[in-house]
Amino acid sequence: MVSVTRGVSRAAKTPLPGKASTNGATPSAAQYRNLRETARAIRRDILLAITEAASGHPGGSLSETDVLVSLFFGGILRHDPRNPTWPDRDRFILSKGHACPGLYTVLAHRGYFPRADLSTFRKLGSHLQGHAKIGTPGVEMSSGSLGQGLSFGIGVALAGRLDKRSYRTYVLLGDGECDEGQVWEAAMAAAHYKVDTLTAIVDRNGVQNDRHTHEVMELEPLAAKWRAFGWRVIETDGHSFPALLRAFHQAQETKGQPAAIIAKTVKGKGVSFMEGNPGFHGRAPTKEQLAQALGELEFSKEEAAQAMRDLSFPDTKIAEWTGLMKEPERTKA
Repeated sequence: MVSVTRGVSRAAKTPLPGKASTNGATPSAAQYRNLRETARAIRRDILLAITEAASGHPGGSLSETDVLVSLFFGGILRHDPRNPTWPDRDRFILSKGHACPGLYTVLAHRGYFPRADLSTFRKLGSHLQGHAKIGTPGVEMSSGSLGQGLSFGIGVALAGRLDKRSYRTYVLLGDGECDEGQVWEAAMAAAHYKVDTLTAIVDRNGVQNDRHTHEVMELEPLAAKWRAFGWRVIETDGHSFPALLRAFHQAQETKGQPAAIIAKTVKGKGVSFMEGNPGFHGRAPTKEQLAQALGELEFSKEEAAQAMRDLSFPDTKIAEWTGLMKEPERTKA
């Protein structure tokens, strides 16, 4: 399922060629369709894990999903799920650590740990806590307070320079997180030291905590701010795989300055009552809301039941939760 060459893991299922791969070809329609299906399954498991925990952050996890799928399944990251501490791996740092359900689910689907672990999210003794922490396979930074990931990423990138390693460093920030002064101190430092192996991605979903970002602190013109701090800025659709892969390739080609990708996304992407809704920044859906969400993602009762079995849900809960679902009217691909 996973193509590995000398410890380098590429896209799951169907390897995605492109500039990050060996043959330089453009991904096919079937390969893009595979990415979309992977993202749909990951959104399903994010919702299952958060509902089971009755706690977590679904909105930002769903908005970041396509960015993470592009990195981990789209041939962008150089990594090996069988060897998470491989010294030459590319580093991915989740600065908006409360959105860890998205990262955990991607890591589980990528083979870093069993998918069944997702049902232990936020439970005592689980390695999948409410903020990502070092020790979970694939997690590069323990997170909590916002604003720290970019500084950490600069240190990681500069360490690679000193060690003469060719790995790249990617840091995902929330747009509300960009209110933090430390983000801009880090942005200034990265440009000063010409850290061109560093890419920052801003999940620009327009919502932070219980309000929209413009109500808390006006960020615009956000792209101009990053440019003024000496970064190459690439604005893109954060839910389009062709656009995201193109943006990541452009970032890889950037020399002499760091790159910032501003990914325009929708908070709660894929679930109508969560989309753009501050109320689901940090609130788990009820089992009834989960049933509606799974239907909107076009999962049948049997598909949802199989996913719950894969996550080691008890049979009684599977029957109860799927019993609330309606069979979806599938749209044509």
